[in-house]
Amino acid sequence: MIKKIGKYEILRELGKGATSAVYEAIDPFVNRHVAVKVVFADALGDKEHGKRYLKLFLTEASLAGKLSHPHIVCIYDAVADDEASYIVMEYVDGMTLEHHSRPEHLLPINKVIEIVFKCTKALDFAAKQGVIHRDIKPANVMLSGENDIKIADFGAALTAATETTQITGIGSPAYMSPEQVKELPLTYQTDIFSLGVLLYQMLTGKLPFQANNNYGMIYQIINIEAPAPSDSRPEVPPQLDAIVKRALQKNTADRYQTWEEMSRDLVAVFGKLQKPEMSMPDSEKFNALRQLSFFKNFADVELWEVLRVTTWNKYGPGHTLIKEGDIGKSFFILAAGEVKITKQGKLLNLLRVGDCFGEMAYLGKKQFQRTASVTSSTDVTAIEIKAESLAHASELCRHHFNGAFLEILVDRLSMANTRLSQMLAANNISVF
Repeated sequence: MIKKIGKYEILRELGKGATSAVYEAIDPFVNRHVAVKVVFADALGDKEHGKRYLKLFLTEASLAGKLSHPHIVCIYDAVADDEASYIVMEYVDGMTLEHHSRPEHLLPINKVIEIVFKCTKALDFAAKQGVIHRDIKPANVMLSGENDIKIADFGAALTAATETTQITGIGSPAYMSPEQVKELPLTYQTDIFSLGVLLYQMLTGKLPFQANNNYGMIYQIINIEAPAPSDSRPEVPPQLDAIVKRALQKNTADRYQTWEEMSRDLVAVFGKLQKPEMSMPDSEKFNALRQLSFFKNFADVELWEVLRVTTWNKYGPGHTLIKEGDIGKSFFILAAGEVKITKQGKLLNLLRVGDCFGEMAYLGKKQFQRTASVTSSTDVTAIEIKAESLAHASELCRHHFNGAFLEILVDRLSMANTRLSQMLAANNISVF
């Protein structure tokens, strides 16, 4: 086996296809595991398909460093020289969704929704960068752990920045949209259709359109409406049938018009499936964050980062979240319910959804002694963020936290001044 490619030390082969091989490797300069996809020289030199393979390689290579999202495989580096042509990307310890697209290995419906929701957010991010994937299918989505996903293989992508004529016929026929098989101009809605096929397959273990050959498949995609997933899996709720149906509409005018629409519908169905005692899923947390004014200036990428550094807890009435005199290590944002602030037993304030408390544990940059107690007045959901966890977040994420804290401090100072003025006025005291 190859021991080294460029500066990368090869550990093992992960897979091999007709045109390339993928290896797990170590980048010695930053000491991290990476995946190296090496394109075979014979493939690039092939008289019939060489230009297409080169185009795919260059397209994926051109995205190095441009699609930084928690649910997209990051491309670190790309090299094309006389010795080798290869792309270096994030190593994902997991498997593709192919395993869970078979009847014998289907995931619970709530997990399928969670995975597809994350795909919608990643593809929405890519679309806003001018990138259309064009080859969404289970084999191109990596699953790590229970539901952490990474979309891979942007070799077939169509980018807004490209100045070359797009190559037609790229993609896997079973997952192509009607406009893609007709070789019409494409928008991000072609990825919505493909993701609809993936969702159908993960729910049922089979494709929505089935034929003995590609020509039959194309006819089905253009002319035949797919049966409802619940026909094959009765526990699929009608609302999820409706999402699949809308994603698979032949006419783009009838399909989802935005990724946000599809994301919102998935969350709505998830909420109805979720049992109260079950832990809060990432999709629900994400949408809860998006509704809070504290996070209004955070982009989607930063909200996913917030999810990684936060702990979500539910408490009943009378639970003490912060005790006066204790040393502070965390701050909190209230996602649901109401808490009361007291000092030496006296009520100072009531905080509601979206309010932040305990932030001096972060802003103080040192061990901070709590000056008041915080107790739940109702059932509450509190988002806890440890100062040391946030310290490891990206600079942009921390910048948005600091901006949100500044707004809160300004509001509180203004409120304190108002109260002071009212108190002085009530006692006939003038301030000059």
